[in-house]
Amino acid sequence: MGSRHSQTPRPPQTSEKRQGQAGLVLAHFGQASLVEAENGEVFRCATRKNLPRTVCGDRVLWQASNPREGVITEVLERKTTLVRPDSRNRIRPVAANLDQIVVVIACKPSFEYGMLDRYLLAAELMGATPIVVVNKSDLLDAESRAKLERRLGHYEKIGYSLLFISTRSTDGLKDLHRQLKSHTSILVGQSGVGKSSLVQALLPDLDIRTGALSRMTGLGRHTTTVTTLYHLPDGGDLIDSPGVRDFNLSPVPVDQLAQGFREFRPYLGHCRFHNCRHVSEPGCAIQDAARRGAITPRRLVSYNELVKLMTVN
Repeated sequence: MGSRHSQTPRPPQTSEKRQGQAGLVLAHFGQASLVEAENGEVFRCATRKNLPRTVCGDRVLWQASNPREGVITEVLERKTTLVRPDSRNRIRPVAANLDQIVVVIACKPSFEYGMLDRYLLAAELMGATPIVVVNKSDLLDAESRAKLERRLGHYEKIGYSLLFISTRSTDGLKDLHRQLKSHTSILVGQSGVGKSSLVQALLPDLDIRTGALSRMTGLGRHTTTVTTLYHLPDGGDLIDSPGVRDFNLSPVPVDQLAQGFREFRPYLGHCRFHNCRHVSEPGCAIQDAARRGAITPRRLVSYNELVKLMTVN
């Protein structure tokens, strides 16, 4: 899930740690990071042992140790951090300092509304702008597209940008370019939604860029398994993250969870009980709004599932 600040406590500031030049982490792999200097050169850097692990998008201070390598001396405070639990349920940062989350879904494979809602919730809680992109729109005939537009229409009604994209017909690509310009955005979504072809359409020289990064990392073709930041030709930065089978969030208080559903906000504070969880309590303003049709039942189902799975007192 998202966070407005880093999950890792900051080490004390010293004059030694303030030494170095500013840099941007393009990717982290193993024990090293690719750091872009202010002049655009890229260096393979180790991180001092007393510092937190860097992630894609981190702003750092670093010092060169030879013409191609260096040492990160400080990880600067993160404005935002996208995090998620790992296989052992430990909270791990995925990317830092982004202000947009682009959730890519597709008609094939069929998407799960619960995962879409979890990504939207992560964006809301970390203060990033969410954008929903329906990729492979060329596979939809007029009837199927109209049906899907109706199913997703409630997301637009509550203020989310919804774009239908095709990398084959270029449908919607100009609109997406405009949304990404001047922002730092991350592309997220389950495996198979066509994220790679979408990145290729947004970055025509992607093969050249990934080839250069592969040589520096030594990862070869496995570079696509590393979260990586690219500069867009028209301005802005794009973070490409590997596809996932599922996306889970870390536990949050129930009142914070409810705030992450933006259509709930007008009704919060109007329940009969001040500690209402909005699940089955009598006099719940959220439940009443859902019965009147002001809140889509499917979103309430997503909320109830998350209450069971991830809330803390």
